[in-house]
Amino acid sequence: MNNYNQDYNPSGIAEINGNILGLPDDYNSANLIIFAIPWEVTVSYGAGTANGPQRILDASYQIDLFDFDHPEGWKQGIFLEEISKDILGKNNYYREEAAKIIQRQAEGKALTETPDLTPVLTAINQAGEQINKWLFTKCEAAMNQGKKVAVIGGDHSLPLGYFQALATKYENYGILHIDAHADLRDAYGGFEFSHASIMFNAIKIPQISNLVQVAIRDICQDEVDIIQDSNGRITAYYDQAIKQKLYSGMNWIDICQEIINHLPENVYISFDVDGLDPKLCPNTGTPVPGGLELEETYCLFRELVNSGRKIIGFDICEVGDAEWDGNVGARIVYKLANLLDLSHQQ
Repeated sequence: MNNYNQDYNPSGIAEINGNILGLPDDYNSANLIIFAIPWEVTVSYGAGTANGPQRILDASYQIDLFDFDHPEGWKQGIFLEEISKDILGKNNYYREEAAKIIQRQAEGKALTETPDLTPVLTAINQAGEQINKWLFTKCEAAMNQGKKVAVIGGDHSLPLGYFQALATKYENYGILHIDAHADLRDAYGGFEFSHASIMFNAIKIPQISNLVQVAIRDICQDEVDIIQDSNGRITAYYDQAIKQKLYSGMNWIDICQEIINHLPENVYISFDVDGLDPKLCPNTGTPVPGGLELEETYCLFRELVNSGRKIIGFDICEVGDAEWDGNVGARIVYKLANLLDLSHQQ
């Protein structure tokens, strides 16, 4: 816990100071560093998630700091690094370039037709690689100072650099993945770092021992095959199967404990908000009917902490460009920050 100025009142009006929740932390004093990445270059449906980090920050100022799971969790020190205008500018440029490729593919035409778009694809993939390296460097530097890290997107392609950084610190760890999509596409649309390819890229990292996916309900045959052929490394809890268990009388706590039993001691949470019921994230990039209630996900995360496992990091991605989406996203960020801290106090 940090030593706070005695004048700081956690029940008072939040100061709009550029930090999430208006907390009086900076990089040096904080235990948890949040990196926000305004990037959605490869999205193939709805746009706007590049503005998700700003929406989360703006909404966070009206959230009360008392948390029933960890009433003084804010004392750990939480700092959101300034949202990069440079990355946002590059996103806007490459997003327009990617739209040309997506349109060409939708027309059933080859990228090599005039004008040849293959150099554009190469440039976009290189830009994605640069984002990964940037995040890897940021995360590694923070972790070398003993800090925990979280990532806010932007689209779901973003946490790869963080996954890679964690692999330098942990011999093995698992990912608990909340999502409507499996994200196991191999370079979807030719984009090596597509939002639909994040978990395909993640399982290339040998230190990731288990991937447990929850609320999946929009998936292709190739992804189903990858899951089935993974020898238990990937476990999918499809939304349909979850609902069938609930409708037949199985309780959610038991399902949560079953899910958690597939995970190792150290667990990373990767949270795409489209894993939730779309009423909670109507402006996310690829909304899908069905999904989890927010309190159901919190219950799952509580059971993870109660099991004695450690949350080693998290991301929240695909938050839409609207006040309500930012409101929900900010609450998820704060809840996960508190549960992460709580998991390390056991």
